[in-house]
Amino acid sequence: MSKSNVFENDLLKLIFNGTAISDIADNDATSPLTNLYVSLHTADPGEAGNQSTSEIAYTSYARVAVARNSGGFVVTDNSVSPAAAINFPAGTGGAGTATHFGIGTDASGAGKLLYSGTVTPNIVCGNGITPQLTTASTITED
Repeated sequence: MSKSNVFENDLLKLIFNGTAISDIADNDATSPLTNLYVSLHTADPGEAGNQSTSEIAYTSYARVAVARNSGGFVVTDNSVSPAAAINFPAGTGGAGTATHFGIGTDASGAGKLLYSGTVTPNIVCGNGITPQLTTASTITED
């Protein structure tokens, strides 16, 4: 089974930009999500995971809100990437290695994990380190 390239792009625009898919799906009219939340993980949260599964826990870490529109995410050619670098809070202690990232619906807690993927190269986190995902970070529907 596969989706057409046009529908893959439409699906990403619905999720990341809040753009309706004509005659199929609309963005929530009463209380749509205005942000998606990007997280870092020390292992793959997997398909059964949520936003807190294997989430990194260095001191000062927090998920980063990214606007759910074309100013937050760029969707082209069936892939999505951040419109600007995503900078996580600088570590003030603790440690951990970010091997995966996640994108979900909640600023904290379990939350619905929409997508996850690997971070290459891995980011060693801790005191004085400001982890960053660049605009070269992508999710592709295929």
